Amino acid sequence: MCLFEMGFEEKAIKLQVKEEKACETKRICLHAFTDLTYVAPIVFLYLLKECYVHGNLKATKRFRALQLQVHQVLCNSPQPGPATFVAYCLYILPIFGSYCEGFSHLIVSAFHRFLKTAATTGDSLEAKIIAVRLFLDIVEGSIDHDERIAVKILEVFDIKLTDIEKVASQSKAKNDRRFHSVKAFLEQYIFGFIESESYMTAVNLLEHFSIRQSGESFLVKMIEKKQFRAAEKWATFMGKPMLSMLIREYVGRNKLKSAYLIVKKNNLQQEFPDVHHKYKESALKKLAEKACWDVAEAKANGDRQLVEYLVYLAMEAGYLEKVDELCNRYCLEGFPKAQEHEANFLQHCFLNLNELGVEDIIWVDELNGLGKATCHIEGSKVVGLDCEWKPNYVKGSKPNKVSIMQIASDKKVFILDLIKLYNDVPDVLDNCLTHILRSPRILKLGYNFQCDVKQLAQSYGDLECFKCFNMLLDIQNMFKDPRGGLSGLAEKILGASLNKTRRNSNWEQRPLSQNQLEYAALDAAVLIQIFYRVCDHSHTADALDEHNKIEWKSYIVSHMDNLRKSRKESRLRKEPELEVKDNEA
Repeated sequence: MCLFEMGFEEKAIKLQVKEEKACETKRICLHAFTDLTYVAPIVFLYLLKECYVHGNLKATKRFRALQLQVHQVLCNSPQPGPATFVAYCLYILPIFGSYCEGFSHLIVSAFHRFLKTAATTGDSLEAKIIAVRLFLDIVEGSIDHDERIAVKILEVFDIKLTDIEKVASQSKAKNDRRFHSVKAFLEQYIFGFIESESYMTAVNLLEHFSIRQSGESFLVKMIEKKQFRAAEKWATFMGKPMLSMLIREYVGRNKLKSAYLIVKKNNLQQEFPDVHHKYKESALKKLAEKACWDVAEAKANGDRQLVEYLVYLAMEAGYLEKVDELCNRYCLEGFPKAQEHEANFLQHCFLNLNELGVEDIIWVDELNGLGKATCHIEGSKVVGLDCEWKPNYVKGSKPNKVSIMQIASDKKVFILDLIKLYNDVPDVLDNCLTHILRSPRILKLGYNFQCDVKQLAQSYGDLECFKCFNMLLDIQNMFKDPRGGLSGLAEKILGASLNKTRRNSNWEQRPLSQNQLEYAALDAAVLIQIFYRVCDHSHTADALDEHNKIEWKSYIVSHMDNLRKSRKESRLRKEPELEVKDNEA
């Protein structure tokens, strides 16, 4: 990218300078960027600053453009040579104040890029001596450069301990006692970074000068301070014993992925044969905690040991239906037949429909059933709403259609097969749900209902019923910090949580299993019980954000439009506008 593409004219930069009442136009010639033969480093840096300050690109693009420009002009006869020219630039840069650090990185990175293409600079010896003196001045504090620049100077000019000793010997000849022991001098400098917890800088310097210590306490200190990149770099430099110690520390701290990657990168599988399986098991456990059982099974990839571990996770979670499914699919023996024990397990650990007073779960997938469900629901004062859809694990792909919609009254839960009803009787479905969702006489309870509303609109955008809602109460909004989702809230208010193991199951399979039906019904029915408990005030203060009473009526949304917008309008609109009124249920 040329300079004039950054907002400058090709031949000159025009600067407007006000001097008293007159306006004077000044020009800065850009020939310095085509020929450095007679250009001093200070002039070059000044021009660089003006190009950066007055460029009209964003800062990152300006930096990259100038980095490329500096790389190119280093080929244009800088005197006495490109390496020496850069060294002098780095010496001068501190006088540029706030631009020093950024320009130092720019010039060093451009020079490093130049060295990759240049056969030889011809002035490397002289430049190295200047760079050594600059480094020592930085260490002593007489030149103000960032510590990272000091490390980069060592790297780009390839300064070794012997190079510093040569310069130090010249100082000794002048009775300068600062460098009596160069190694001790450097170790003291590095120790300062360790004390200030600048571990990566310390590690870079120790590695560059090949200074080895016992390192165990140093390694542990870096891990305790969560400086993992520095710890791994140090252990790699120190060799196999230190790497082994790092792996053991990671395993002990349950950083199994990091431990596995180090084992793999350094071919330590024989020394640590169990790390791979422990890491895989850890990954399976995280997926199981998110109820992503299908993904977890795919990750197991048929490995018997991993599949067996997944079975134990399913048993631990109470997903005993999945236990039988895995045992049958992979011909696993020695596991108990699970379904016969499931009812007792769930009864002791999670809320069940009997405790919530639900007498019946009714599956609705045809015209008559839809009519009966609508009549029953229209006679209710309060209903709970929820939706389920098949998860899509492909990143960036379109979400699947909402599969079912649960509508719970005090005693019954109706589960509407939206996919089938939409295909068979779309007009009747639209009319029935419009009566329910827009009724000002029915209080409709949800949890994070905005998410369901969005999915419904995306799935069935041509239906009118999902474009407008009346009398909504999102239970989530009544609590400042509802941790743990609906399950966590149920545990706080009702004393037991919800079993979420089937959250990400296949909701498009037909028929749904009994366990899926019960799971779906619970999510809608529990909203009613939480609502009644809040209204009755029969709860603990700490469960409801330290208030003995929640004014739940003020959280009712009396009207909400969910009209489909164009893409442009959707980007401009942050949230749907909500009109909130204090209404009676």
